[in-house]
Amino acid sequence: MEAQDGAHVRNEDVPPQNQDLSFLLPSVTAFLSEYGWYVAFVCVGVYLLIQHLRKNRSTDSQSSPVSMTNQDPESVVMRQAALEASRRRMQEEQDARAAEFKERQQRLEEEKRRQKIEMWDSMKEGKSYKGKLQVAENTEEAASSSSLRPKTDKKPLRSSGYSPLSGDGGGTCSWRPGRRGPSTGG
Repeated sequence: MEAQDGAHVRNEDVPPQNQDLSFLLPSVTAFLSEYGWYVAFVCVGVYLLIQHLRKNRSTDSQSSPVSMTNQDPESVVMRQAALEASRRRMQEEQDARAAEFKERQQRLEEEKRRQKIEMWDSMKEGKSYKGKLQVAENTEEAASSSSLRPKTDKKPLRSSGYSPLSGDGGGTCSWRPGRRGPSTGG
């Protein structure tokens, strides 16, 4: 059965050869033995990337279920007015807190200034300033005792012959060097 004009005709009785993929097995095995871990990491990375993108797409679709074209203008205006009122209210609260803080700071500064003036006045009069309560006590003591006398009933902290470099004069707290030689062990 030859065709005209020299064309070859396919013989229908011959079965097709090598239809399975066994010829790929050696090359795939060699590739996986060389780059198997890289392929596994790439597959895991692609899987995680797909999961991340799906999650982002689902949250985007949930966050804006009504598209901007379907919103009526009245609801948009009402929402903006409510947002503006909320912002104004929060700003007024913040301004009130700031004014209260500023007033408190001014009171503290005034109190400090007053205390400095009192201290300066007491120093001019020759008194020492040790606080509000002690100022009153100092004025009473100054009125009762007009002359200053040194205290003579003090005893000295150490004897007059004490020298820290001499090594004596200590009681139980003297330092001794350790023993020489190896430690005694079994």
